[in-house]
Amino acid sequence: MIELSDINSYYGESHILHGVSLAVQDGEIVCLLGRNGAGKTTAILTIMGYLKPRNGAVCYNGRDISGLPTHAIARLGIGLVPQERGIFPSLTVRENLTVFARPGARDSSRPKDPWTLERIYRLFPRLKERESNLGFQLSGGEQQMLSIARALMLNPALLLLDEPSEGLAPTIVDEIIQILEGLKKEGLAVLLVEQNLRVALAVADRHHVLNKGEICFSGSSSDLKDNDFVLRTYLSV
Repeated sequence: MIELSDINSYYGESHILHGVSLAVQDGEIVCLLGRNGAGKTTAILTIMGYLKPRNGAVCYNGRDISGLPTHAIARLGIGLVPQERGIFPSLTVRENLTVFARPGARDSSRPKDPWTLERIYRLFPRLKERESNLGFQLSGGEQQMLSIARALMLNPALLLLDEPSEGLAPTIVDEIIQILEGLKKEGLAVLLVEQNLRVALAVADRHHVLNKGEICFSGSSSDLKDNDFVLRTYLSV
């Protein structure tokens, strides 16, 4: 699906990612964990082409996409749910969902059962209830659901989620976990950036912990839960 090989990314002359390598396979949820400033969002921006790595490669389905513009990367089947959500405050829920909607692609890497407005409303009944509300009238949790739903309406084969639980009440975080579990059952590949260890352990198959732009741990949920040193030193648990 997607593979990062020895990625080195910079902001100007500030070296942020140092030789980061990871992969997400079809139908897999992989979580990127770490404190603020560890380089998690930079990894997402590098995949999406907002940053071009100075060294290394980002390969999607065997193709090096490191030099492609962002819109071309999105069209290949990669959807992004940004940390700031990015919904349109002056558009209704329905308009937010349909303004950039794209039908399921014909290639085999895309979901066989495409995401439609009706299917989105089945997964997110609260959005159906708020269909005519404007974006700014939604709660934080509803805005996050809308951001995820809008990305799904692009019918991606790979979904990148940047801290979807940030700033949400525990009950809403539980709903986000249920949504991610549902997407996992659908077989959608997901790269999840999180600081909330509860979310990560609940849904991810594998984990990578970033510290100062380098991966300091890679392993399964059981490996991570049993590693007190990593939990204390890099995740402050």
